[in-house]
Amino acid sequence: MGMSTILCLALLLPFYGIAAAANGKLFREYIGANFKNVKFSDVPINQNVDFHFILSFAIDYTSSGNSPSPTNGKFNVFWDTNNLSPTAVQAIKGNHPNVKVALSIGGDSVGNGKAFFTPVSVSSWVDNAVSSLTNIIKSYNLDGIDINYEHFKSDSDTFAECIGRLISQLKGNKVISFASIAPFADDGVQAQYKALWAKYGSVVDYVNFQFYGYDKGTTVSQFIGYFEEQRNNYGGGKVLVSFISDRSGGLAPGNGFFNACKELKSNGKLFGIFVWCADISKGNGFQYEQEAQALLAS
Repeated sequence: MGMSTILCLALLLPFYGIAAAANGKLFREYIGANFKNVKFSDVPINQNVDFHFILSFAIDYTSSGNSPSPTNGKFNVFWDTNNLSPTAVQAIKGNHPNVKVALSIGGDSVGNGKAFFTPVSVSSWVDNAVSSLTNIIKSYNLDGIDINYEHFKSDSDTFAECIGRLISQLKGNKVISFASIAPFADDGVQAQYKALWAKYGSVVDYVNFQFYGYDKGTTVSQFIGYFEEQRNNYGGGKVLVSFISDRSGGLAPGNGFFNACKELKSNGKLFGIFVWCADISKGNGFQYEQEAQALLAS
């Protein structure tokens, strides 16, 4: 086969939908939501991966009093700031050049209730969110944002516009360099995130799909099937696989998770792995974080 033929084939592969190997070395870990006194420095970091800590969470609710209420895009910090401070961010990034730190917005709950996405209007929410998140991101010297809303008091078009414009403006202002979304297998949740993906998928760098949201008895073959389903839902996206540290859902480490990862990697489909969360993993010595990073680095 001549060089001209090889070049021609290389140009045609994407046209015919045949993707080149897309394995990556991205490892991501949520941290700070459970107030277990976990520090960045507690978590083992393999120098041969791209490592993202994701601070959890910033929420657009009031942060004082016993009954938090929505603030229409004016975000406050709800993670463990005693251990995960701006100084701590600076230190971990200074000690590990392969580390970046993001914040996640939304989450499941705030106080004793659910954290709802509750915009008054698209324009007012976006203006408030860009302003308040820019202040937090700059004060902590953060690199990116993760979208983690799970409960909604708006339609999917409103969610898509608010989040799409937020990410676009933060990137346009060079406040962040990457963004991710964190959907899971619930029809209502998927409707919101698929609407966002359809209109603004080009500004979303990673899909942190919560595969641990599936049943605890998930098998390797089922997991692979779920992965392919989500690759189709977020076509062209970098869908990361995931596990939960307490093994309470999905395909767990020890039950075949890493076998599934190896299968995906052999087919060029393992872009990265993320974990919920360091607060829980602290209790087991971060065993699975080390194994996950070693697999990605191999």
